[in-house]
Amino acid sequence: MIAVIDYGVGNLFSLVSSLRHIGQTVLVTGDPEELKKADRLILPGVGAFGDAAKKLRETGLGDALIEEAHRGKPVLGICLGMQLLMTKSFEFGEHEGLDLIPGEVRALSEVVDPALKIPHIGWNPLTLCRETALFKYVRNGDSVYFVHSYHGTRCEKDTLALTEYSAPVTAAIGRGNVAGCQFHPEKSGRVGLNILQAFAETEGALC
Repeated sequence: MIAVIDYGVGNLFSLVSSLRHIGQTVLVTGDPEELKKADRLILPGVGAFGDAAKKLRETGLGDALIEEAHRGKPVLGICLGMQLLMTKSFEFGEHEGLDLIPGEVRALSEVVDPALKIPHIGWNPLTLCRETALFKYVRNGDSVYFVHSYHGTRCEKDTLALTEYSAPVTAAIGRGNVAGCQFHPEKSGRVGLNILQAFAETEGALC
């Protein structure tokens, strides 16, 4: 069973539908105790980092997620969920993340061509940085769907994939059993479904 963590920051319908489409049993929950019963955890999210981090702390879901990750349970963060896995964010101030993967979250506007639109919205190809179980069904150059104004930095050792938006942008990160995608697998067609399938079937390290 895959637990999709519901902490009030996003529409989970597409993600749950995608997981069920590939034959997975899904539990959407905001109960920290339920995370212990699941085989795998997904942390989705859209919106502001600070608000999301506060909700994770206040509900106890953040501590429960960290505990299960340290026990070796596979964890996947999506979009804001990926960013929350990192050490800290500088979105509207400075906010502490879950620190499961070292790194910082900073504005895309600091690195991309000023002529480009922010947020970055649309399909972009992936450049895979190394072989991983999470991307075992993905080919270099496969395109996925992004919607974001902030990105992961100072995470080079744990970067799994990059994309290009006038500058290299972190598309996915991972360390052991914990991984995150800046893009939305649930909105990325067959490529995204393949990533979710790999997450659902991989035993041991995702990357």
